[in-house]
Amino acid sequence: MQSVLNWWQQQSWLEITGVITGLLCVYLAAKNIIWNWPLAIISVSIYIFIFFEAHLFADMGLQFYFLAVNIYGWYFWSKKPTEQQKAPVVAITKREVLFSVTAIIIFTFILGSVLKYTTASYPYLDSFCTACSLVAQFFMARKVIENWLLWVFVDIIYTGIYIFKGLQLTAVMYGIYVIIALIGYFDWKRDYQKQMN
Repeated sequence: MQSVLNWWQQQSWLEITGVITGLLCVYLAAKNIIWNWPLAIISVSIYIFIFFEAHLFADMGLQFYFLAVNIYGWYFWSKKPTEQQKAPVVAITKREVLFSVTAIIIFTFILGSVLKYTTASYPYLDSFCTACSLVAQFFMARKVIENWLLWVFVDIIYTGIYIFKGLQLTAVMYGIYVIIALIGYFDWKRDYQKQMN
């Protein structure tokens, strides 16, 4: 019990706040609730500073992208058809799959090649996770159901990275993200199937 208390006291309030808002925003997104977006904006703003201090520069840059996409997602979700309570969930197309895989490969190679000449930790792995996250976040904003499957995959990798970087609280958060992403996938799939009836 004392070791848990000591560990808790070593956590920064900035990271604690980022984790709480991060968990809440992902949970609300999984439940298809629009209020996930303002919480996401708070969380990613905090993580810009956390990742800078941890030398995870690709992740830090990703937070700027998330900030822009969260604003867009908030706008897009609020523009639902008047006869519906929520913007409709859509399925991914073959063209989107091909574009996404190509973009992930190219982005990983380019960013990783740049970051390997810096003090960045895990330049190619971090760049790969960043590329996957760019695609997943865009698909979430557009309400593409498969965004959750990509989040499950990348959050498992992120959990390991944050454990090795000593960001235990963030690693726990990403482990929980995996579970929430699975819940989100099945919830959105149910919504999608209702729309098809």
